[in-house]
Amino acid sequence: MKKLFFCITAFVIFIGRVHADEGMLIPSLISAFESDMKAKGMKLSAQDIYNVNKASIKDAILQFGGGCTAELVSDQGLLLTNHHCGYSQIQSHSSLENDYLKFGFWAKNNLEELTNPGLTAVRIVRIEDVTKLIRDLGKTDEASIQAYMKELTAKAVAGTHYEAEIKPFNYGNDYYMMVKEVFLDVRFVGTPPNSIGKFGGDTDNWVWPRHTGDFSVFRIYVGKDNKPAPYSVDNVPYKPIHFLPISFKNRKQGDFTMVYGFPGSTEQHVVSSYLKFIIEKERPARIRMRDLSLGIIDAGMKSSDKTRIQYAAKQASIANAWKKWIGQIDGLKRLDAVNLKIEREKIYQEKATSNPDWKVKFGDVIQKMNELVSSKIDVEFQYAMGVEYFSYGPEYFKLIRGLNDLLSNYSKYKEKNELQSVIDKLKTSAEGFFKNYDDKIDKRIFELLTLEYFEQIGNVSMSINDIQALANTIYSQSILTDKNRFIQFLSSYNETSKTMVENDPGFAHYNKLMTKFRSETSPSFQAFNGEMTTLLKRYVEGKKVMFPNDKHWPDANSTLRISYGKLEGSSPADGMKYTEHTTLDGIIAKYNSGNPDFDLLPRMIDLHKAKEYGPYAQNGELWVCFTGSNHTTGGNSGSPVLDKNGHLMGLNFDRTWESTMSDYMFDANRCRNVVVDIRYVLWVMDKYAGAKHLVDEMKLVKGKSK
Repeated sequence: MKKLFFCITAFVIFIGRVHADEGMLIPSLISAFESDMKAKGMKLSAQDIYNVNKASIKDAILQFGGGCTAELVSDQGLLLTNHHCGYSQIQSHSSLENDYLKFGFWAKNNLEELTNPGLTAVRIVRIEDVTKLIRDLGKTDEASIQAYMKELTAKAVAGTHYEAEIKPFNYGNDYYMMVKEVFLDVRFVGTPPNSIGKFGGDTDNWVWPRHTGDFSVFRIYVGKDNKPAPYSVDNVPYKPIHFLPISFKNRKQGDFTMVYGFPGSTEQHVVSSYLKFIIEKERPARIRMRDLSLGIIDAGMKSSDKTRIQYAAKQASIANAWKKWIGQIDGLKRLDAVNLKIEREKIYQEKATSNPDWKVKFGDVIQKMNELVSSKIDVEFQYAMGVEYFSYGPEYFKLIRGLNDLLSNYSKYKEKNELQSVIDKLKTSAEGFFKNYDDKIDKRIFELLTLEYFEQIGNVSMSINDIQALANTIYSQSILTDKNRFIQFLSSYNETSKTMVENDPGFAHYNKLMTKFRSETSPSFQAFNGEMTTLLKRYVEGKKVMFPNDKHWPDANSTLRISYGKLEGSSPADGMKYTEHTTLDGIIAKYNSGNPDFDLLPRMIDLHKAKEYGPYAQNGELWVCFTGSNHTTGGNSGSPVLDKNGHLMGLNFDRTWESTMSDYMFDANRCRNVVVDIRYVLWVMDKYAGAKHLVDEMKLVKGKSK
């Protein structure tokens, strides 16, 4: 009886920790959750949300630039996303003469909209479950599965302009094919100044209360046939299948909210010992690496406007994850996440041993995962440190990645008479690189991060004096750290140039470390990751088999997903209570604090003083941001937050600091996504920037919320 009582109690505990608001759901399967969503207030049908036979909300949601989400808001291809999602484009168009970062930019007409080579926006045409097809293949080796997936995707898009890919879900328990329409001409339309789009800076990033107008505006252009086409002056604005109406209705606590976007990655199934490693070792080491580089970059940006413009996008990219990880560690510790994992593992194990068949299939999987972490986790740490150093360390490393193609394929390019074209492209790329490069900043980053990297991976071959001496040589002599030296090298490139590059001190340092990383660290990590994925596949299968009434959802993997919840505040800690929205009054209060992260341009102060809110206020207040209980992660930046009728309430752009742990463990009582209210977005366009012509493109749905 005691054992039976424990099993029943444990099952209830296991299920009780899965909340209705948790999960990032596959749109093609949304009908299974329709009744629960309607119980929370939704007025839409599953067919309104996802439909392959006629227009639906999915057709207004696009993956922006590969790492964010955007939404169509007019019949002229107008696209909204976050300010930080468009930040690299904003920065690339900025200069001392046209400081769009500081003062903003608004195209007055289509001719003034700016091109962005390489920027794409992707619409999902349909999602197909191909799990049975792949299982029926009867093959288990990766090569055969990949070859078959290639056949399936080719067949799916034959005779169309679409593209397709198949991704594994639930560690290979399921497979889904995404058929896509990829738009190639995405132009920059407008942005508020940093004092709005980045209001709060690093001080407010990942925290609440928030007052950031985190939005930017783009437009999709297509060929005369309304199909994707490379940039051309003859292209015309896209006529979308569906675009989102704008909700001007009053909001209130408890309103239904739905986030529709492309979340990047979550790891909800990791074993307890792995989570302990993340909290105690991996994240702190990566934070330390970024502490060092941010200290140098921040000081440089404060020293001159030129440096501020050069490093604005780079600083934002480095700082975003840095502060997220700090909050993530704190949240996981506060939740006592490792012990919660251990508790759930005991429940899983007890369930597995209650059935002979389950015991054989699932009984040892948790033990094996923990043993694998104990014996091989150091290879993941070595890999993580390499990613930090090579991707976010000395910037000149980026030039090497472009140069390696020329070094490897010189003879081929020369034989095909393509050599000059390749060199010209490298020169063009170098112009962009050195436009945003300061060798003094990069040298200091090289010194500090090289020493830190060596200490973290246990390399004691060089002292700080050795590293400083090497830095002096690299930054005074290397072709990779000076524009004139690099362009001159490319201009005289010939058969003997490869030897010159290999002897270059900057290249030699990178090549020595990267060769070891590629030949030893990366293969070891891939092997470890493969072993863990195989175990996780079995572990997740066990969850679905043994706990069939649970709400199962696959980890985020940059595919289109839906989460739902409600507009609400939270009480993340004892004695702390967050309200559900902020207003323009809070912006002025922060400005008056004197913190430079809260600087404003005079127009904002004047408009607030005059209470010139137009039709965008609610009960005399101009809402700026609000929070919801939607499960989100990176990639959801820019995602539309929709009301019960599928109308746009705002743009998702962040989580509260206490919520960043949701990549590993979601807590519906604490986790909140942060949204910029669409009415504030339109107020900035109209009243602040004088770009009402963009507001006039949109369909505004007014009236009181019922």
